[in-house]
Amino acid sequence: MIKLLDCTLRDGGYYNNWDFSSKLVIDYLNSMDSLGVSFVEIGFRTLINQGFKGGYAFSSDQFLSALPIPKGLENKIGVMLNGSELLKSAQGVEEFLDTLFVEATNSPVSLVRIACYVDDFERCLPAANWLKDNGYLVGFNLMQVADCDVVEITRLAEKANHYPIDVLYFADSMGSMSPKDVTETVQAFQSVWRGELGIHTHDNMGNALANSLQAIQQGVCWVDATVTGMGRGPGNVQTEYLAIELQSCNQLQGNLTPLLEIIRFHFHPLQKHYGWGTNPYYYLAGQYGIHPSYIQEMLGDSRYNDEDILAVIQHLNVEGGKRFNLNTLEAARHFFSGEIKGNWSPAETIKKRNVLILGAGPSVKNHRKAIESYIKEYQPYVIALNTQKKIDEHLIDIRAACHPVRLLADCHEHANLPQPLATPFQRLPEDVKSELMTQNIMDFGLAIEPNNFMFEDSYCILPNSLVIAYALAIATSGQAKAIYLAGFDGYSADDPRRKETDDVFQLYQKQPASLVLSSITPTLYDIPSSSVYALLK
Repeated sequence: MIKLLDCTLRDGGYYNNWDFSSKLVIDYLNSMDSLGVSFVEIGFRTLINQGFKGGYAFSSDQFLSALPIPKGLENKIGVMLNGSELLKSAQGVEEFLDTLFVEATNSPVSLVRIACYVDDFERCLPAANWLKDNGYLVGFNLMQVADCDVVEITRLAEKANHYPIDVLYFADSMGSMSPKDVTETVQAFQSVWRGELGIHTHDNMGNALANSLQAIQQGVCWVDATVTGMGRGPGNVQTEYLAIELQSCNQLQGNLTPLLEIIRFHFHPLQKHYGWGTNPYYYLAGQYGIHPSYIQEMLGDSRYNDEDILAVIQHLNVEGGKRFNLNTLEAARHFFSGEIKGNWSPAETIKKRNVLILGAGPSVKNHRKAIESYIKEYQPYVIALNTQKKIDEHLIDIRAACHPVRLLADCHEHANLPQPLATPFQRLPEDVKSELMTQNIMDFGLAIEPNNFMFEDSYCILPNSLVIAYALAIATSGQAKAIYLAGFDGYSADDPRRKETDDVFQLYQKQPASLVLSSITPTLYDIPSSSVYALLK
């Protein structure tokens, strides 16, 4: 008989920080009881406490004991432990587990699964002995198995045979597998592994249900699912669809109605709010073997538009993105490498001149004639950020670009623009540099240190990789007289970009070497402002 494990509250928690309402949980547990699932994996078990997360991120025995778990689900509650946390603990495996778990007879939990990357599997295996000795059913979820060949799979399976593991799962971590891939993987495991097999599918390419059914046909007897597919990135195989298929072949006996009711009243509103489910970005990520959390993070961040997301996907396809690291998206230190110093000194051109930095706000277009008149009359050194083209191209002296995502999105366009491009060229990834080879590059170096500004002759140190910070540094290192800003209208107060940019302006103005700032078009930022019209004769 197939064992259906529903892990909605565990995997779905990646969208709402494991903070589910009491009403949803009560209705969910009752629906799982009615459906007749074999196990409910209710959350994680962890000691990591960074940022607010709801109770299902920790799933302590005390927390679980307070839940109204139906009698039909008693002895069917599972939790998951991340193998990476297990291995990082200074306590050692047994002491670490002893901190997290009591004997199973004194716990609402009966099943513990350890999720680990292939590279970590062997070092995590001794945990099975402790868990089994303390009365738990033991599962291991092997992640990113799609990258393994038959030799590696059989080697891992042979290692697993020496430990008391009740079920050995493999996860289609990137959602990149096809039913044919599933068949080959299952057969590789079956050639050596003597225990039960399980599968955890992701729906990047729309294959989660097909892959789960193919695995069952090949002899896999444990299958994960989540209600409406709620789970990290594009989500998982949907419990409702898998349940229908299992009922059609008499592999599941139970009542679907309560499940359909919680979908209507609880999960469809959540899905509308958070937006899980596959789309072309997840499909591409699956095709390229990129961790779906990169896509989830970008889709949930207003700073990334469609062009940005596609550019990041293409970059990760070159640079690698199998293991998710938020810093890969956010921090330039994971983008820039090599010598910090550039070969261009801005002071050679800018010294004792006023600088006008052009942002992309609509006020540039709205006040174009006045801005152009100001440039013609006063001859400031004009720095346009990125690729914006809202004034006469002949009035722009140079363009500045350094933010990783914008560079990835715009590098092809920069190659076709007439102005020189100021960018930390030597520190860029090879795929970006190759796109810019035909451009006139002014190489001004850049390093990132939180809460720091430093202005050197041919490089700068910035608190982040925002291009406005880079342009301010170019003007300051260039020993300009003053800095004027146009097109820095500002985002709404609830947009994360508003605070991020305001913080840059505030930190810059606190530096002893900072220059006088003035926005000559309307701005919401907390910086001095004046009117471009008052400057005209």
